Amino acid sequence: MKNNALKKAINIFGDQTSLSKAIGCSQQNISYWLKTGKVAADKVIPLERATGIPRYEFRPDIFPDDNDNNKRAA
Repeated sequence: MKNNALKKAINIFGDQTSLSKAIGCSQQNISYWLKTGKVAADKVIPLERATGIPRYEFRPDIFPDDNDNNKRAA
């Protein structure tokens, strides 16, 4: 499973270690999320705050895109 949002977040901070420090986890967590394609639910909001990337891009299974619902209703 891909997680392009996580890759974007890493690029914003330059590397996995810098991102992990910014959101309060280990670099190994970041590496694991890349491998599995699934960010830990409790780190989605810190990731959004640190990067500006919307939470639904990290975990659409938990945080649906509100804009997506508006598109369907139209």
